[in-house]
Amino acid sequence: MHQHPPTTAPGELAPHLPVDLYANGGPHIITPAPARPAVSILGPVGIGLAVALGLMGTVAAFIALCQFAVHTAAVIGSLSGPLGIGITLKLASSKTK
Repeated sequence: MHQHPPTTAPGELAPHLPVDLYANGGPHIITPAPARPAVSILGPVGIGLAVALGLMGTVAAFIALCQFAVHTAAVIGSLSGPLGIGITLKLASSKTK
């Protein structure tokens, strides 16, 4: 099969591309300017990261507080020993005989 070259000029095939861009030996990519500069995104991203780190710190502090409370309760419970168990059983028993 033999294919014939197009009979139209490059500017007529793709009217959105000027013909003089192809005159120097190859196509050139035309990119539009960005709508917003990249620096304008840094503010919202920074605020979002600060909020995320703050929430992570708050959760970590809450977990540490809970761990401290449980540890304190365990130490107090272990120090009371049999005396604590005896007092608990005596208070939990019925008062009527």
